Amino acid sequence: MPVDLSVADIPYSTVLETVGVFVGAMSGALAAVRKQFDVFGILVLGWAAGLGGGLLRDVLIGAVPPVGISDWRLILTAVLGALAMYFFHPRLERARRFIVVLDAGALALFTVVGAAKGLEYGTTLIAAVLVGVISGAGGGMLRDLLTGEVPVVLHDRQLYAIPALLGAVAVVVLWDHGLLTTASEVLVVLAIFALRVLALRFHLRAPGPWRGRSGPGQGWST
Repeated sequence: MPVDLSVADIPYSTVLETVGVFVGAMSGALAAVRKQFDVFGILVLGWAAGLGGGLLRDVLIGAVPPVGISDWRLILTAVLGALAMYFFHPRLERARRFIVVLDAGALALFTVVGAAKGLEYGTTLIAAVLVGVISGAGGGMLRDLLTGEVPVVLHDRQLYAIPALLGAVAVVVLWDHGLLTTASEVLVVLAIFALRVLALRFHLRAPGPWRGRSGPGQGWST
């Protein structure tokens, strides 16, 4: 029998989600700074990157009102993250590698929280997986779209959505077998984070287009 799961049961979820929103907002604001946006554009990009994934998640599962436009604490966090990048971007841009690592943590947390919230709202198992991936990767996708870029998650073959997908599937499988506990949730978060960081460290990429089995350049492009 699946357990009765509440997102509030995830340990430290409020603190970790707040950190994730802050880091996501910083990444959005950094993209806006590089595009020479004005201060309003920087704040909008910070909000989109920090809260966009959660907003899409809540719209899909019917959580009203979505936290991205209703939770003043998370909205303030996104604004503060964007302002931090606005005022200190020369120094913070040099620390981009550290921000990317923190973003991996945000990806892991938002994926697990998103899949869990989908299950809490009674979605199907497949829908919960999709909601988890969208929650984890949606903010970055909105950031790239608003800056006129093809989302990195779609074209640069980075292992970004794949760790989120595997993590969301793990959450759903554990829930379906009645094994989703605080400890297993934390393990899934750590697994997603580790896979993303290892992919960054060793430049692991998803396979490119299939070129067939005959002739030069056969197999997947690299």
